[in-house]
Amino acid sequence: MNTLTDRYLAATLRSVPAPRRDEIANELRASIDDMVEGRTDSGQDAATAEREVLTELGNPDVLAARYADRRLQLIGPTYYLLWLRLLKLLLSFIPALVGTIVTVVEAAEGKGFGAIGPGLVVAMQVAVQIAFWLTVTFAVIERSQAAVDLPEWTVDQLPDAPARRGIPLADTIASVIMLVLTIGYLPFQHYRSWVRDTDGENIPLLDPALWSFWLPALIVVLVLSVIFEVVKYRIGRWTWGLFGVKALLNLAFSVPLAWLALSDRLLNPALGERLSWVAEADNRESIGLAIAVGTAAVVVWDLVDTARKTRQQTA
Repeated sequence: MNTLTDRYLAATLRSVPAPRRDEIANELRASIDDMVEGRTDSGQDAATAEREVLTELGNPDVLAARYADRRLQLIGPTYYLLWLRLLKLLLSFIPALVGTIVTVVEAAEGKGFGAIGPGLVVAMQVAVQIAFWLTVTFAVIERSQAAVDLPEWTVDQLPDAPARRGIPLADTIASVIMLVLTIGYLPFQHYRSWVRDTDGENIPLLDPALWSFWLPALIVVLVLSVIFEVVKYRIGRWTWGLFGVKALLNLAFSVPLAWLALSDRLLNPALGERLSWVAEADNRESIGLAIAVGTAAVVVWDLVDTARKTRQQTA
């Protein structure tokens, strides 16, 4: 007769090593019979007692894993934290580094903005490969017979309690990224803009004559701004000294930019050859005024917001 116990034993034994099946079958059947007998002696129905005992023993695959001393997790608690730390470390820079290299190579071959796609794809592929092979490595270590001698944790490894920062890391990263993109775009637009002449040649958006002084000067200001963002984050809060440096850097960039825009020296005169509305003097004046007013508005808003933060953090 195919009883619940017989079915439970069959489900358990199919996952244990063949040489031990008879031993485990006898041991497990005896345990089930004893548990059922204990319940029936208390007046419980035999069928109900058998069902409750088997339910209490749980999933036969889990029970078989215990008998076979087989792990039911890919990476157990012994190596999980080490795996997680390594995974975070490797993913924090390798995909971005490889993706950037691919993008630069593609851009050097003349693909322009089309170089971004392959770089992103390669970065994602590298991230997947890192996660896969690192996990496979730790899974093999987890199941190997030789134990890895990991250093014991001590209280000396406790990090210092983080101080409350007035300047979040996310804000610093965002600012640095925007500055770096701006620095990169200034030379990029000279060789790869979205405007072409009748022969298909690139027309820079900014006047190429500015490369004699003004554009290199603005790039220097942007580089100094990147350094300022890093120093500001290291200090951890706004001070009036930092506010003063911030104001000087903002003015060093915005004043020349606004002056060049208002004096019609910012945009490339050759744009008028392809964009008729740019060739009209009134339109160029309006564009210059819009750039100057927009720049001034951004600077004023930024300095007012920075002054508010500085006052709060120095109070």
